[in-house]
Amino acid sequence: MQLTLGHYYHGNSVLHRLDPRIKIIVVVLFMVVIFLLNHPIAIAAFGIFLFVMIAVAKVPLKSILRSVRAVLFIAIFAFIVNILTVDAGVVLWRLGSLTLSTGGLWNGFKLALRLFYLVVTSSLFLTLTTTPIKIADGLEKLLKPLERLRFPAHELAMMMSIALRFVPTLVEETDKIMKAQSSRGANYDTGNIFQKAKGMVSMLVPLFVSSFKRADDLAIAMEARCYQGGTGRTKLHPLILKTSDTLFFIGALVFIGILLTAEYMLPPLVFAGGI
Repeated sequence: MQLTLGHYYHGNSVLHRLDPRIKIIVVVLFMVVIFLLNHPIAIAAFGIFLFVMIAVAKVPLKSILRSVRAVLFIAIFAFIVNILTVDAGVVLWRLGSLTLSTGGLWNGFKLALRLFYLVVTSSLFLTLTTTPIKIADGLEKLLKPLERLRFPAHELAMMMSIALRFVPTLVEETDKIMKAQSSRGANYDTGNIFQKAKGMVSMLVPLFVSSFKRADDLAIAMEARCYQGGTGRTKLHPLILKTSDTLFFIGALVFIGILLTAEYMLPPLVFAGGI
């Protein structure tokens, strides 16, 4: 069982060296823009941009594909539902209430592509090119002003850092437990839903026990290092904005402006049915 989330790909590219605060802000902006794009040219331009960023980051394509595989079923399901329920553009086939049209095909393809873009963008700019510690530091810095309103910025960042750190560990632990239980006769694939649920219990119980043990060990280790929360803590490597960070952020804003201009200025294509 392989999972890209939480797996950092070591490198020294431009994306790896960017300030995590800039990455977090840019990812949030891109996520909003992805849902605003409807024109095929604007959507294709964003896809080309992602391919360029993957080449710049020098991240193996198989790592990107593993992240996309996590939403593959959802994307296929959404695509099928849309092509059979949306009636727009030229009707290609009709059977009762089910309709296959050019607008439905485009709407389903667009929705599936948005899911892929969301996963690739978040994986590329955050988990694959940024360590969990840097993500936590960047998030803490961004939420720092909210501490005046008694918002636990440091604690939230620490929880996210721990979660990102242990997601791959728990996935590997789950894989080991399932293989061990399968060798003892547990069956996770055949039988009715109750038999499958019974088989899952044999995996979930040792997984929860192992997780609680890891949490206890982590708490003891943090107490042994006199961890008392965020008050008075200093950073070994404080975050400092560089010229390259500012230039990348300005470039991202310009690119977003170009995408939105293309989205609202270009005429809609006929095959999309005006969607």
